[in-house]
Order: sequence, then structure tokens, then C-alpha cells
Amino acid sequence: MNKPRNVLSALACTLLVSAIPSGMAYAHDDDGDRRYGDNQFRIDVLSSRPYMVSGGDALVRVTVKERKVSLGSVRIELNGANVTGVFRADAAARTLTGLVTGLRNGENELSADAKGKGHGRADADITLTNYPIEGPVISGPHEYPFACTTATFVPFPGSPALGASTEPNCSVATRVQYVYRSTAGTFKSLPTGPLPTDVANTLTGVPYIVRLETGTINRAIYQTAILHNPNDGTPGPLAPPAGWNKRLVFPLGGGCIGGWYFQGHDIESVVNHAYLNLGYAVAASTLTTFGNNCNDLLSSETVIMVKERFVESYGVPLFTIGTGGSGGAYQSNQTGDNYPGTFDGIVTTSSFPDVTTGMLPMGNSRLLDILFTKTRLGVFSVPQMKAISGYLSVSPVANGIVPGMINHMSNVRGPRMDPRVEFPDEIVAGPLTRDRYDPVNNSDGARGDVYDHTVNVYGVIPNTPNLGMAKFAQRPLDNVGLQYGLKALNDGVITVDQFLDVNEVIGGFDIDFNHVGNRTVHYKDATKRAYQGGRILNGGGGLANMAIITRMGAGDLNVNGDVHVRYHAQAIRQRLINANGNADNQAVYGNLAPMNMMIEQMDRWLTAVKADASDRSLREKVIADRPGDVVDACWKTGSNAPGDKIIETQTLTGNGQCNQLFPVGLSPELVAGAPMALDIIKCQLKPIDMNDYKVAFTPAQHAKLAAIFPNGVCDWSKKGVNQVKSRTLASFGPSPVNQVFDIQDRRRHGDDDD
Repeated sequence: MNKPRNVLSALACTLLVSAIPSGMAYAHDDDGDRRYGDNQFRIDVLSSRPYMVSGGDALVRVTVKERKVSLGSVRIELNGANVTGVFRADAAARTLTGLVTGLRNGENELSADAKGKGHGRADADITLTNYPIEGPVISGPHEYPFACTTATFVPFPGSPALGASTEPNCSVATRVQYVYRSTAGTFKSLPTGPLPTDVANTLTGVPYIVRLETGTINRAIYQTAILHNPNDGTPGPLAPPAGWNKRLVFPLGGGCIGGWYFQGHDIESVVNHAYLNLGYAVAASTLTTFGNNCNDLLSSETVIMVKERFVESYGVPLFTIGTGGSGGAYQSNQTGDNYPGTFDGIVTTSSFPDVTTGMLPMGNSRLLDILFTKTRLGVFSVPQMKAISGYLSVSPVANGIVPGMINHMSNVRGPRMDPRVEFPDEIVAGPLTRDRYDPVNNSDGARGDVYDHTVNVYGVIPNTPNLGMAKFAQRPLDNVGLQYGLKALNDGVITVDQFLDVNEVIGGFDIDFNHVGNRTVHYKDATKRAYQGGRILNGGGGLANMAIITRMGAGDLNVNGDVHVRYHAQAIRQRLINANGNADNQAVYGNLAPMNMMIEQMDRWLTAVKADASDRSLREKVIADRPGDVVDACWKTGSNAPGDKIIETQTLTGNGQCNQLFPVGLSPELVAGAPMALDIIKCQLKPIDMNDYKVAFTPAQHAKLAAIFPNGVCDWSKKGVNQVKSRTLASFGPSPVNQVFDIQDRRRHGDDDD
């Protein structure tokens, strides 16, 4: 990701003058859940929420507002033991800050008290609930089988692998090593002794030496990278590296298929020249790459724990940017919304709202694929298949497939819904292959799909055996009442008889993703928890108060099909509008918007928000402090040269310049009448209303329509069934705070929480 020199230089100057220290680890207005005490004496946990501490330590700040109380008289105790010595006083701020270590698993009591001069006693107490560094904290019981990959993970080219881990949590000792950027433009391992003569300088003017830390957290391999010269001594939260610009970037990796049952090999590179050269610190992990772990809840938990480790090592960032494309966009949006304060802003590319609603077009494309290639082979023309699916890239059926988007969505992306197909190599070929699910030969094996990978949220199907490792997760998936091809009918592309035929034979799926004649019926408990727990992006949680730059995908016209299509960005925008009344804290960009420019814009945006001392709410600050050049636009080539940028509101329809240059397709759900937010799993039904159809039905056709939809058709004017507002900071155990429902009870019985 090479930045043009002028952008780099401008941003470097900005960073040199604006590295303002931050007072809190999480940037949102309501920090009451981390502050304890009265107005004169307060305890803040800076590294995490007090009920979500992990690894046995926490960065804590004690504030004494009463000036008659001397900072030197304050005594701080952990579980009755004096720990005052680890705290450093700041007389001007009237604070004491320190890294408290030695927390036991479970509840710990931290107290502070002092004798004021003639002013009585000031005191405060806080309960710190600590969880093992291996997790879990909020994602529920660990998944098994689980293959460790530390033995082959190489932290930096040329360095030895991490080595064998401690089972069953894949833990290894933390490794710290130093690398540097040479004047030849390459990264090298830093030898011991005097600095090499070819050490380059960063754009911010410091020696380009990087402290690279690699270890394991929450069963993930994590890495952090930060500018630091080892000759400057050991850094810490009270002595952060001088070259750090006080900003953290957390890149999140894409993928999904086969992302379960292993620690993972791939990780977003933290030795990233584009970020480090400007002074940013970078953090990443294997379980925040969706190709290793296609579970946004587990990813969010891992982000929170890795960031906690970073804060305890280097101090609180001024702000944190979450960024990623495709599966990384899922994570950026969902972590940002569900766990406020984890990110302050997000920059996403090839953007999607969430995993759960992302499955809907894949499932519906599979049904259309079967329709066009098997049950009604040769019946529909290419224009008709395009109109029914909504996709722009569809070719004539050949060799049993519909080339283009339908085949891509059904057969390339769809297998993530099939529990039998996609597994990591460690499960396919290694000793753990015995644990792989097969409905005939190993029915109690581990099921490899997005739903079973998220069984802690969705719950198990009641009255299923749930023997061994197979949990048979309930699925938030439904197509009852969905009128496939409704827009195609009303546009005159298909006939009434064709419309009726499609909807009569479309069918659905069984629990193993086999095609069946009946339509798919959702599990209402799973649907409700999908909304409650944030598996379906709401937009009214953390995203309401965040700076958001959303870059669209470019897959609409790909001749081979590409899931990264443009309408997903519009779905995100509509959810923000539905939740907050507007989307004024979001800019939507065309797919060629330069990445370096977006990061630079986000930096300016968040820096302005942090410097805003007004009494406005955080959302009001984010909107008011949005830079003037952060507006909807597309780019003709991505060069960012004069005239390349077209400033224009990005929409799903219309004849604007951007839509002419980059046509936008639809989805089967939009063709069926679904609202732009695309956030309804199970639609409410209404009686058939012939006013919904722009063509005439004969009495016989009307009777057939009623027979196909005996309980009615989708009423898109209403919320979906069990569509409730998501809970921020939701837990699925073991943390009891904000827990959606009891984990163990769910695993034994399933539940019915209507």
C-alpha cells in the first residue's frame, strides 16, 4: 500500500503535532461502567472494562479531585495487598496510574483510600473480574476439535517458528524481536549490538526500528508492531515508545470458507510500511482473519483481548482504527457496533454489513442455481435469469452451471453453509480428520459451516442427539413467503406462469444444506438471538458514534461472479439511517478510492474529534468534525489525480455518473421486494394483495398463487419476525454481564425465548 509522497508528508506533519495523549482506552461518552467512586475519588480501568479483564493484569488510573488529599497519602490495595508502588503520580492531573498484576481468575477487589487534611476520608472500590488469557470471556465455550498451528508460524521471515504449543489452548511463550527498515527499502532482522549503518528513518523522523511482539491470546496467534529503539530501554504503559504517534491500526483479514476448528496460519501483516512509516502501531491476530475464524463474536472477543494487551504494554492510544476488506469489513462493522469503544473509526473495503444476512443471497442463489440447471433447465433465458436473480453477470447454462454470479454465489461461496464440505487442512488430512462430520459415516463429528461455528449464539436444535462434537446449530434462515422474481414479473420480463412456477418449485434446505421441496423455516430462537447478540448489524450501537468510511466492492460485472458487490454498502447506510435517523457519520466511496487517502482522511477526522472540547455529544462531534473532503464519491481510475474523483451521492439506483461508470446489480431478496437494509431473516406475512402485481392474473393463476402461499406473502412494510434491537456488549459466557442467555442451559435443552 504505497502512499503518494505528498499525502505521506502531509500526514506525517499532522502526526508530529497532534499526538495528544488520551485519557481513556475506549472512546465514547458513557464510560460509567469503568469508573467507580464518588466525585472526589475515582478509579478507571484503562485497558478493558472491569468485568472483562483477561490475563491477570489491568492498567488502572486513580483520580483524586480533592486537593486537600495528598497523592502521596493514597494507598491502593488489591485483594487486601498493598500495590501502591506500581502507580506513578501525575500531580498536575491529580492521578495515579499503574499496571496492576497478579489478578486471580474471577473477582478481585481493588480499593483506594487516603486521609485528607481536615477533609475526612476519600475512598473508592472496584471489582475486577479476570479471565484466563486463553479465553473465553464473552464468546461462550471453546470449540473442539481445534488444531494448533504455532509449530509452523514464523513471526518474521528468517526467524524460527514459534514452536509446539501447550494443549488444549495452543499457548506459547511470548516472543519479542526487533526488525528495521533498511535504506534499500526492505525489512530486516535487527542484530544485537550497534545499530546497522543502513537503518532508515521514518517519515516522522525517527530511526525505523520496530518492536515486534508475537504470542497467543484467546487461542489466537497475535502480533503487535510499534516503532521503538531497543537502546531507549524497555517500553511500558507509563513510558511508551517515543516514535509512536499514539494511534493504533487494527487490520482485520478476509475469507470465511473453512474458517473454523483451527488456530490459523494467515494473519494481516503488522510489519506494515504504510502504517509504521507514519508512526502508527499495528495489531492483528489469526482469529481476526475470517479465513481462519468466520465468527464475528469470537473475532470481537479476540480484538478486545489483543487491544487490552497492547494498552497494558504501551499505554492508551489516542484512537484506534479498525480496517479490512470483505471478511475484514464484516468484523470492522460488527465489532464497532456491538462493542463500543473498541474502535473509534473504521475504514472498510469490499464492504458487507454482517455474516448472517450475507448468507441470504448465497442460499437463495443456490436455490436459483438448482432451478435453472436442474428442475427447470432451459426454461429461462439469460435476461430472465438476470431479472429473477438481480445479478448483472449471468451467462447461458453450460456444463451444468450458470456461469457468472449465480454459480459463484452458489458453488464458490455457498459451501460455507454446508456442514460437510469446507474444513482446514488440519481437519481434512491430519489426525483430526476422524472428527469431521459425515451424515452417514460420522454423524457425531464436527460440522463445518458458519451456523455450527456460531452454535454458542444460535443454540442447538432441540431433541437432536448432540453427541460427540456435532451440535446441530439452529439456523436463522428462512424463505417462507418470499416471492422470487417479483420485480421481474412487474417489469414484464417473466410471465405470470413463470413467476408461479418459480415460486412453486423453488424449495428450501434441510439441516445439511440439501435441497428439499419445502421452503426453509427459521428457528425462531436463533433468529431472535441473531438480532439480540449483534450477529445482524443494527447500526445503532457503537457505529452511531463512530467515523465510518465505507468503500464498495466491484463484483457486479465480473464475468465469473464476485460476492463483493456494490449494494452491500447501501445496506449498511440504510441500517445507519434506520437506527439513527441519518448516516451523516458515514461516507460511501466507489471501489477505486485510494486506500492511503482513506486512512489519511480518517486520521484527520478522528484527530479533530479528539481535539473537540465542546459540550456536544460524541455523535454530534463526529458529524460536526467530519473533514470537508470526506463526502460520497467514486473514482474513475483510483489515481486521485485532478478530475479522477466524482463527488456524487452513492445510490443503488439512478443515472448518476458513478452508476453509469460502475453499474449496480441487485440480489434475489431485493428483487423479491425486501427493503434496502436487507436485515430481515424471517418476514412477517400478509394476505395476498393483487394490487402488488402490475400484471393481470386469471382466476386460475390467482388460485395457484394462493395455493403456493397459503399463509400469505412477505410484508416488507413491517419488521421481521423476532427482529429486536441488538444489545451492545452482549456476552454468551462465561462473563455474566450483559449475557443474552444461559449457555449451559442452552446446550442441554435448546430454548424458547419468545
